[in-house]
Amino acid sequence: MSEPKVVAYTDPAGGWGSARSLAEILVREHIPLSGAAMMMKQNKPDGFMCVSCAWAKPAQPRPFEYCENGAKATVWEQTAKRVTPDFFAKHSVTELLAWPDYDLEEKGRLTHPMRYDAPTDHYVPVAWEDALAEIGRELKALEPKSAVFYTSGRASLETSYMYALFARLYGHNNLPDSSNMCHEPTSIGLLESIGVPVGTTVLDDFEDSDLIMFFGQNVGSNSPRMLHPLQKARKRDVPIITFNPLRERGLERFTNPQSPTEMLTGRSTEISTQYHQVKAGGDLAAITGICKTLIAADREAVREGRPRLLDIDFIAEHTHGFDAFVAFCDGQDWATIEARSSLRREALEATAEVYGRSSNVIAIYGMGLTQHRTGVENVQMLVNLLLLRGNIGKPGAGICPVRGHSNVQGQRTVGITEKPELAPLDKLAAQYGFEPPREKGLNTVEACEGIISGDVKAFVALGGNFVRAVPDTTRMEDAWRRLRLSVQISTKLNRSHLVHGAISYILPCLGRIEIDEQESGPQAVSMEDSTSAFHGSRGVATRVSEHVRSEPWIVANLAKATLPPNPKVDWDGWVADYAKVRDAIEETYPDTFKDFNPRLFEPGGVHKPLAARDRVWKTASGRATFVAPDGLDEDTDMRHHCRDVLDLITLRSNDQFNTTIYGYDDRFRGVSGTRMVLFMNENDMARLDLKDGEEVGLVTNVPDEFAREIRGLTIVKYDIPEGNCGGYYPELNVLIPLWHYAKRAKTPAAKAIPVRILSKAKLAMAA
Repeated sequence: MSEPKVVAYTDPAGGWGSARSLAEILVREHIPLSGAAMMMKQNKPDGFMCVSCAWAKPAQPRPFEYCENGAKATVWEQTAKRVTPDFFAKHSVTELLAWPDYDLEEKGRLTHPMRYDAPTDHYVPVAWEDALAEIGRELKALEPKSAVFYTSGRASLETSYMYALFARLYGHNNLPDSSNMCHEPTSIGLLESIGVPVGTTVLDDFEDSDLIMFFGQNVGSNSPRMLHPLQKARKRDVPIITFNPLRERGLERFTNPQSPTEMLTGRSTEISTQYHQVKAGGDLAAITGICKTLIAADREAVREGRPRLLDIDFIAEHTHGFDAFVAFCDGQDWATIEARSSLRREALEATAEVYGRSSNVIAIYGMGLTQHRTGVENVQMLVNLLLLRGNIGKPGAGICPVRGHSNVQGQRTVGITEKPELAPLDKLAAQYGFEPPREKGLNTVEACEGIISGDVKAFVALGGNFVRAVPDTTRMEDAWRRLRLSVQISTKLNRSHLVHGAISYILPCLGRIEIDEQESGPQAVSMEDSTSAFHGSRGVATRVSEHVRSEPWIVANLAKATLPPNPKVDWDGWVADYAKVRDAIEETYPDTFKDFNPRLFEPGGVHKPLAARDRVWKTASGRATFVAPDGLDEDTDMRHHCRDVLDLITLRSNDQFNTTIYGYDDRFRGVSGTRMVLFMNENDMARLDLKDGEEVGLVTNVPDEFAREIRGLTIVKYDIPEGNCGGYYPELNVLIPLWHYAKRAKTPAAKAIPVRILSKAKLAMAA
């Protein structure tokens, strides 16, 4: 951390800023030459899949098929720095708890299995066989439903399949994952509306689209490789219309770092042709306004004998619920739409005008839609907009939810789900000779509730930094220490290792980038990207330590230590040859994984079949369904009318991925040397008598018995809608009540948290 500075950044996304940032982290992690060579294999058919985001991999990759954030993720994992037993001998857990997140991970890769020793308050080295034996004994002593098996989106398809099978053989469906925290509304909303729980677009659709729309997704920081197809689209004069509270640089201008001409001349491409700064919680109203305009314009076209704006033939043949949806839109008045969205009617009509003359439209969205009380309805409203003009199930069109971690979508495909109806339980029963549990398991929020209540006794984490990722951080950390058992399968140290249970283990694993040598030779793994394409991945780097083990090895040996022998589950054979795991996956999911092993390394990936792409609708009605929401309020549980209450949006910086902090610079927003900032509109600052650079605190403005507060934030004047403010995740998770989540999906509603600002005077009075 350096001296905090806030200086406006005027350059485009990409360009020399991206190149300098990458060079800096290569030097900092002591791998300037080997790291640069390694990245030439990143996202290539004969190399490894990026350990960062899940954006699609092209069949014909560029020479440098990685973005700034993907490169940072590679360098961060393959750092030359090591966290050995000597490190833990020097630092107690109590001391490490005071370290920032960045400092913990920046120390390097974990090298040995470690066990928490309460008398000394240190982690101490432990033999693998002893660690596995004790974990197995503890799990066997528990009621299975009191244990939670969590997974981040990092684990491969092979590991995820084994982990899900382990959980069900053990006796529960408690398989929460990172999807619960971001795109669960997608899984529910799309399944109900179009019969598939994932997006319908593929990478080639960007070549055929004549309009691209963005809702609540920051491409420049969260999926920068998408900027390449966006730039190509703009060079074809394809309009891009953006709805997002903050003006994000990646959605404004982009200089391609792989173009010598652009780098030398400083030339950039304008990305968004319309940019609408909808306020947090205003997307439902904004999309309703666009739909309302289209419906009215279509009626006028009929009256005047002009071609219709709505694809009435598609609607008649393929959809259900159209009349009720039209009635809903007709019933919404413009004054309410403008108030809820903070956008003028003219702006929404301008969007509708472009949409109405476009034939092939892609709608892209992120957590700006999903992390609200109406997250499911928000997703379905965007589907409604596409259905009005038949923009699902044809080339160049479709819905495109942008997933986060690299295999977060794929792990769901192979059984990581708390919902028994989504897993092929009958098939698993026949394949492995057991009766799978049929009771619904715990999702992320329910797992947190169980930890707080004491009903959850054990937590096994396959990757991730759970205690930092979830809401209500203070309450969760207090409750976490009452767990009987906590196990973390990890590559790097993070806070979830330090907020431990009575018995706590750190099990260090290989990273995806490392060569995974098993009995049959070097192994390959696989994952699924955001466009539902499966890709193979081969490690290229030397393992960090002889004491680390692969994720499949760890899962298999935990299962062997916990479960009675099952002759139909060849854990040892699977570890010896991961191709046998893929054969088992194909047996469980024959339609999805047909010829899985032979096709593993097809350029561009192997797309799984999705009925909605062929306009086959596996919904309750057998048709694509228009779903009208109950109203235009996205976060009714947080409705407030106080002049000094703002809606807080949690954000990522340019220098992080999920809970991993690569540094203290948010280049695009002009912040360096700190993450403790609060972005505010200057009119709100004037109204509340606050100044740029002033240090303040925040307290959540909700009527329950828990005090949620954070201090030490510096106000930064920023272009953000009035009534909104923004700050960084995960630091501000402490302010999110656990009960504030998307209806039905239970995804934490992190994009609309009512807060009061504690000025210096108020802080002094409180003291």
